[in-house]
Amino acid sequence: MATVSSPSTRQVKPQPQEKGKDSGKPAAKNQADMQPTLVSWPVIAWLGIIHIGALFAFVPYFFSWQALAVTVFLHWLTGCVGVCLGFHRYLTHASFSTYPVVRWALAFIGGLAGEGSAIDWIANHRKHHALSDQTGDPHSPHDGPWWAHAFWLGWKFDKESYEKHISKWAPDLARDPVMRFLGTTFLLWHFVAGAALMGAGYALGGWQMGWSFLVWGVFVRLTAVLHTTWFVNSASHMWGYRNYETTDDSRNLWWVAIIAYGEGWHNNHHAYPRMAPHGHRWWEFDMTYNIIRLMKACGLAWNIVDYKTGSEKAAPIVPKKKMSAAEAEAAKLSA
Repeated sequence: MATVSSPSTRQVKPQPQEKGKDSGKPAAKNQADMQPTLVSWPVIAWLGIIHIGALFAFVPYFFSWQALAVTVFLHWLTGCVGVCLGFHRYLTHASFSTYPVVRWALAFIGGLAGEGSAIDWIANHRKHHALSDQTGDPHSPHDGPWWAHAFWLGWKFDKESYEKHISKWAPDLARDPVMRFLGTTFLLWHFVAGAALMGAGYALGGWQMGWSFLVWGVFVRLTAVLHTTWFVNSASHMWGYRNYETTDDSRNLWWVAIIAYGEGWHNNHHAYPRMAPHGHRWWEFDMTYNIIRLMKACGLAWNIVDYKTGSEKAAPIVPKKKMSAAEAEAAKLSA
């Protein structure tokens, strides 16, 4: 594991979209009271079932090479395309623009990662950026590494506080009827996906293949995707190096960048949250950004918040093309 290096002397110039005393956002002390106070037994049960189901992978009967291939593909599809590209860079930070149907498809795929609905995910992440490693951050290692990694998920808001939380951090998504539908049917699609995988496996090789597709394609894959995201929240705020002197403890951690498709270049991201590329140096490979570039080549992405090349410091280039109303609001809400 990488050790914590001393902060770089390269400083981030204040940006209108970044947090700070002039950002127009409420002070941390006014936001900190909006914290979950109730134990979320459904979430605890959900995460427990996923992890228990993954243990069946150690039983040889439930393994097949075909299931392993399906797992790797679905990890990329739901983890990289759904969460890293869809939930994070597009819906949270408006790092690019796309068509409404692509917007909804990304939200649907991201929902299959097992990390909750797009509305909840984006609200929590925007709050994290506004209060990163301060009082009120939903998942800071300051409250303990295990809290930042997973334990914070075991708490929920009361109804009134939840409505205020969503109204403050994800009003753009809460107004979208498709996003609300995907949120209310979140669990249903996991059962549909599980049944489809088991049916496909059965059609290919009988019950043994069907069970292997279910165990690996659902439980093992969900466990892997969850911890991939969780390592960004925990490890990337504890270990690694810094390209920028941000006001939080974000770090660039190479092994998290590998398993999380570029999200591990976390200090870069916290320095310039809306920037589509998270890798700012030549060796900082970012698979998610390359997929965004591929989408642009196919005419599926534009208004990419990119960086100037040929300079030592990354400097965001914010496109001036017209964005949709939802994307424009997301850009304002993004830290």
